[in-house]
Amino acid sequence: MDQNTLDSLRAALAASPENLPLLKVLMGAYLERDEPETAVTLLAARTPAELSGAEERLLAARACLAAGHPERALGFAAGDAAEAKMLQARCLLALERNADGLRCYDAAVAANPTLESPALRDRLLAVVRTFPARDGRERRGDRGDAAADREEGAGDRTPRLRVIANDETLGHETDRFLAPALPPVTFADVGGLDPLKQQIHRRIVLPFQKPSLFQRFKKRVGGGILLYGAPGCGKTLLARATAGECKAAFYNVAISDILDMYIGESERKLHAIFERARQSAPAVLFFDELEALGGKRQFTREATSAKLVSQFLSEMDGFAQNNSGVLILGATNVPWAIDPAFRRPGRFDRVLFVPPPDRAAREAILALQLRDRPLAVQAGADHAAQLDLAAFSRQTSGFSGADLQELVETAADEAIATSLTRGEETPISAAHLQSALSQVKPTTLEWLTTARNYARYANEAGQYDEVLAFLDKHGRR
Repeated sequence: MDQNTLDSLRAALAASPENLPLLKVLMGAYLERDEPETAVTLLAARTPAELSGAEERLLAARACLAAGHPERALGFAAGDAAEAKMLQARCLLALERNADGLRCYDAAVAANPTLESPALRDRLLAVVRTFPARDGRERRGDRGDAAADREEGAGDRTPRLRVIANDETLGHETDRFLAPALPPVTFADVGGLDPLKQQIHRRIVLPFQKPSLFQRFKKRVGGGILLYGAPGCGKTLLARATAGECKAAFYNVAISDILDMYIGESERKLHAIFERARQSAPAVLFFDELEALGGKRQFTREATSAKLVSQFLSEMDGFAQNNSGVLILGATNVPWAIDPAFRRPGRFDRVLFVPPPDRAAREAILALQLRDRPLAVQAGADHAAQLDLAAFSRQTSGFSGADLQELVETAADEAIATSLTRGEETPISAAHLQSALSQVKPTTLEWLTTARNYARYANEAGQYDEVLAFLDKHGRR
């Protein structure tokens, strides 16, 4: 809007001060020109009560805040609407009332998530501290105690040396490479796999829950279980759920937690992890991608790899080891690459096939993944029926659990994009899921093709009979 037009409109407003639509147009124009002070002069001595429309009041509040009058802006921004709450948060931040501003911010985001601003939240959460300087003056900062300590010690020139050494890995040092505790998971959080969950409950969970009964029959608590199957079918989740059902400490051991460039250090780390598990029994040790630590020794070119496999075998069932109360879970996508010594009784003596989810399991997984997300269904109605998850489960043959999660994530991305375009929350609908279905493809078919060849031609001991049964049932042979 050019200057002549603005001057004409200002003259018209001066002739009719009660023309609120004209006031709104003028204030918006001056804010677009980054002239908030001029916009504030249009308000003169007007009070919030004199502006009848919510849009006019919010525009006046933005102008006052931009012009450096947060107290007056707060009066114009009164109200419970999401936009008003967000503007109140900004005004309160300018007034250094961060706690009140944070409450207004959270209320605004709860009402309209598209208004979320991480930068504003960080500023509201900042702590302003006053501390004395060495010269007696006071300094203020919002960087927290760490920055204050650095400034306070700036004049101290005492040399400090921090050394990171590759020393011996002791038991108490395992905290530096053991994964932190994760929220507990139970079988209720695992969609499908009911026969497998029943088998695990009978053979694994019950010995932890009723140790006296099993001791009378001289059945040990713990042992080793190897889970194998296509990637993304729930092996890791099933391991976490098993630990949750056993009420045991869960240690998720990654490859990087074990392997070390120095000779003998990998074996020390592995021993330290087993020692920590024995001390905190009942405990579950979970080794993902087991083939990287327990591959066939006759195919390795490095003697150090063979030594690590031997150490692993010794820790699982060595002469001086007592793993009572320690359950060792391993997961792999290539069971045919695991050293055969791991499969003898006393080590990974229970090998369980984790198949891709069937139709009922896929429907259950979709329902779990959509839980607690905004859905386009009527209040109190059955979500699965209204979104027709049964139909989607029929269209997702060959999908793994990870594929189904990606399907829901893609549908959520579509809903978020629509929400940002409309400026209001748009829940996930069947149309979003259908659009996502055209983008996400199954990933289990390649693994099943490879597993079929091993099951047909390398199944001397019947170790892949479960794979053959699955392929027979689902027509993938």
